[in-house]
Parts: sequence; structure tokens; C-alpha cells
Amino acid sequence: MTIVNWTESGAQRTARWRAENGASAPSVIVVIDDQTSATVALRLARSGSGLLWRGDFHNARQLMRAMDRRIQQRTARAPRGSEPTGLFRANRKDRSQRAALLGRIVIALEPDYTIRLRRAPDVRAACEHVFGQPLVERDDVTGDVMLIPLPELLGFIGAYEWHRKGIEIASLGTRIHPACGVFAPTRNEYLDLVAEAPLPSCVDHPIVFDIGTGTGVLAAILARRGAGEVIATDLNPRAVQCAQENMQRLGLAERVHVVMADLWPEGNRRADLIVCNPPWIPGRPTSALELGIYDPESTVLNRFLDELPDHLTPEGEAWLLLSDLAEHLGLRSRDTLLQRIAAAGLMVTGKRVAAPRHSRATDSGDPLHAARARERTVLWRLSTRCG
Repeated sequence: MTIVNWTESGAQRTARWRAENGASAPSVIVVIDDQTSATVALRLARSGSGLLWRGDFHNARQLMRAMDRRIQQRTARAPRGSEPTGLFRANRKDRSQRAALLGRIVIALEPDYTIRLRRAPDVRAACEHVFGQPLVERDDVTGDVMLIPLPELLGFIGAYEWHRKGIEIASLGTRIHPACGVFAPTRNEYLDLVAEAPLPSCVDHPIVFDIGTGTGVLAAILARRGAGEVIATDLNPRAVQCAQENMQRLGLAERVHVVMADLWPEGNRRADLIVCNPPWIPGRPTSALELGIYDPESTVLNRFLDELPDHLTPEGEAWLLLSDLAEHLGLRSRDTLLQRIAAAGLMVTGKRVAAPRHSRATDSGDPLHAARARERTVLWRLSTRCG
């Protein structure tokens, strides 16, 4: 537990620091309020100070937006090349710096997760969803006051609404309820590919492994399509709990078994069908949520391919769901992927392709628009035998 100290109204104050993205606690805390301008706040943030907000809650959001506009205006004036890889890296750097600066605005949560600010929303349920129940016993040092970055708090509120309301999944005809820190199934193209691809013909009711299940949405789709048993794995405890809860809601808990595992379920069982939708961009994630998108040096993808033959039945197949955005960004070539598949002793027996339907694909203002417009999601059918 990291403790932060500051002086406020002539008194020494202490609180716990909590940042889900792993950001370090600020060494200096400056108290700001409705009278603080975005220019002053940004200057303090650039100096490394944490900005403890003590004004109207809605005005804190306005300040954050004003700071963000200034940051993006400065970024837009910076020289940029046209080479995709350089654009991607510059964009990642800009986003990281922007997030760090805006994350300097911090909010104090009381021991029961309330916020003592004017017009503050009730965030208790959202915080319990992320942190668990509030501590019962009061800490004599910090009083259990917690400082968290404002952008994270707003993210918790949005994530909790998604969790509460759920996301409509057309191929299921119902809703999946994501959890905070678990990648939400908002891109329909890969869901449709799994819903429409022909199941392996080796058995009538295949045994399926869903590797890196997240919310469990693919496991649910395959169970509804007639899988005899689905074993869904994930290394994220929140994802495991989220998928288990979704299977209970959908009445699939007896056929879909969600377990915590680093890719593969324990034991020597093999599957007739193995499905994996790994992170698709080689790069370093900056938060837990980005683990679903960024995979340093394609480690997860390469491990999955290398170890796949040991987990398939002789007549079984695997479905690798992978966006080709990395190819258009110059981060991984199609030849590199195919060579890696072949080196693992696997063969491509077919593929299905879907164009993206998310908003970024048509956003001409996105610095990476040229690459995103060409992006396709591919379901690679892999086997240890020749099709």
C-alpha cells in the first residue's frame, strides 16, 4: 500500500494511493478547485504534481476536458511522418503522455466510497465492483481515505454501467455483462465469424477449449451451437469471475466450465476445437484492459501456436481469430504469421474474413485511419493434418 501526504488548510493529510493502471503515486499533492484554470492545472501536471480536486465534481470533468483539448492541440502541431509504423508509435506515445497528464487530477474517496464534493455522483456500487467491499476497520494512519485518478474513476462508472446493463450480442440473442478490466465484446465481426463458421466434422458434439475467454462470449456462442463441453480459460481473475457469472445468467454453467489458467486447462485432455482470440497488436500494454489488445513481441500468439498441437485431437482443428491491423501498421507481416504457423507444425486449412464495423474504421480524423480502413478480422482454420 502506497501512502501519500500533503498539507491542506494548514493541516497534514494522509491517504492511500490506488491506480489500476499501475501509475506511481505523485510525490507532491497540490489542492485545486473551481478557481483553477486549465492552463495552471496543466502546468502543475507537467511538473509532476498530483492535483487533488476540492471543487464541484462536474467542474472537475470540465477541467479535464479543457486540459485534454490543450494537450491535443499541442500534439496536432507536432511534425508527423506518413510511415505507418512511425505513426503508430508516435500515436501510442502521445496517448500515453496524455493519459499520464490527465491522470494527475485525483479524487478522494471516503472509506465507504463516497465523494465529499458538490454534485458528486454515487459511485459506491461502481467502486465495490472494482475494489470489493469497503474496509470495515478504520486505518489510524489514513482513515481509509483513498486517492484515485479522475479518469480511472470515470472509467469505473462507465464500466459498471456496461456491467449492469450488458451488451447485446446478436449471435446469442441476449446480453453479455462485461466486468471492469475485462475486454468487452463490442466488435461484432469476430463474434459473427465464430457464429457462422462450420464446426469440425470429426464429432457431432465437439469438446471445445476457449483460450483467453474474457467475458465468455465465444464459449457461450459455441455452447449454443452444440458443443458437447466447453472449457474456457483465462489468467485474469476478474475475467474468470465475469465469465462464470455470464454462464450462470445464460443457463450454460453445466456445459461451460470456466477455469483460471495460463492458456491451457490442467491435465492431458485434448479438444476437437480450440478457439483463441489473442491480443492482435505487438506492443506493450499500458493498462490491464489493454492486455486484450497489445501483446509484447507477440508472446501470447506465439505460445498459443507453438503449444497448440499438444492440445488438439488428431482430427481436431483450431480457430485463430486475429485482426490484421498489425500488418497494415508494419508491426508484423503476413509471411511472418504464416511462417510461425508452419514452424509450429500446423497447416492452414481455410480462413474466413470479415471487414470491421466499428467507428474507428470510418473516422478520417484518426491518425491511423489509413491502416484501420484496410483492417480485416480473419478466422484462420488450423490443423495438424492436411485438409
